[in-house]
Amino acid sequence: MSNEFSLEERKELLGIARKTIEHYLENRNKPLLKNLYESFKAKRGVFVTLHKKGNLRGCIGYPLPISPLFSAVVDNAVSSAFEDPRFPPIESDELNEIDIEISVLTIPEKVNKPEDVRVGVDGIIISKHGSRGLLLPQVPVEQEWDLDQYLSYGCMKAGLSGDEWKNGVDIEVFQAEVFGELKIE
Repeated sequence: MSNEFSLEERKELLGIARKTIEHYLENRNKPLLKNLYESFKAKRGVFVTLHKKGNLRGCIGYPLPISPLFSAVVDNAVSSAFEDPRFPPIESDELNEIDIEISVLTIPEKVNKPEDVRVGVDGIIISKHGSRGLLLPQVPVEQEWDLDQYLSYGCMKAGLSGDEWKNGVDIEVFQAEVFGELKIE
């Protein structure tokens, strides 16, 4: 996916996420934002991922464009820092060790067969019988997974057996513009 956002917009979105977490730590509420770029007002799917010393520390997002980008970044920065059930809430003394990554998503589209998924390009949403699992496109690259592994982990994220994709599941793909404090360009 080509870059939709300028370097300045990327830095601003990352700044919004960081300031939101800092504000929430101090005040237990979300900050009010002013003077936003026009591009931040469009509804977008977005995930905010937190890492601490290279390890996942929180990741929550909206796969669909249900709210304006700036609002989705604020909501998901708070959720990733304080509400990800896999981790305890972020503490003040951790803040300097946390780096933030934002993934702005395209609208998911159904694929006809598993082989249509492009590892390293497509994020996946696997669903069957009301269960859903989502993996961002950067995950299989970071984990060095091939297509079979990627689909298997997507199934497990949905609460299905790892090989369920071979028996028929719904697969949607999306792309993401991914940028973070450690790799902003």
